[in-house]
Amino acid sequence: MEERKPEHLKAVPPSLQQAVRRARVESAEQSEVVDDLHQAEVTRLELLAEAVRPVLDQTPEGVDLFDAGIVFGERPRLFIDMISFVDLGHDRRTYRFFQDTRHGRVLIAESANLDRIVAAMTNYIARRLVEREQALASDWRSRSSSGAAIKAGARAKKLAEDAGAAKRAETEASSSDKASGRGFWVRAADIFSFLLMTLGSFALVAMVCLGAWAAWSAWGRAFWEARFGSPPF
Repeated sequence: MEERKPEHLKAVPPSLQQAVRRARVESAEQSEVVDDLHQAEVTRLELLAEAVRPVLDQTPEGVDLFDAGIVFGERPRLFIDMISFVDLGHDRRTYRFFQDTRHGRVLIAESANLDRIVAAMTNYIARRLVEREQALASDWRSRSSSGAAIKAGARAKKLAEDAGAAKRAETEASSSDKASGRGFWVRAADIFSFLLMTLGSFALVAMVCLGAWAAWSAWGRAFWEARFGSPPF
């Protein structure tokens, strides 16, 4: 036989509405705790900002590298400039000072002591000011070097143009001298050729005359006497 339990001992079915209410209450309590912790972090960062403010006020006028301010979010942060900030560790009490570099994020200082973090931030600000001065000096040297290089280039270009002009003038003069010398020799060759031609003509005429005289002497005289009588010469 099935044993029957008393009415007050029977299991009560779970209520979803009650479970939702309990979850809401727990969430509200957790939210209050989170809000309290978040506000505590903001308060600590505000204390740090007030402590480092006199150091920032001593920076030279016209230097806009630093602009301290708290960024509120899930994890609030106190930014000193565009590449450095302070937040709190997991214990919500330890300050952590970070800097973003080309090689990644670097931890500069970590301490729960406010004064130590202020000292680390002061040293960081001083290094950033020195880096700015060096960058400005390097930029000035670069501009000076560029101006000197431009002047040297213009001077070298002018010297090269003058040297080219002198070389062209020398070449033209040499060509003119060569042309004049060549003209003299051409004229001399022409005169010599004319003399040779003249002498050759005279020699040819002389040879013709000698040949004619030899022919006359050899058989022309006898032929004339046989045909016409006494020769003329």
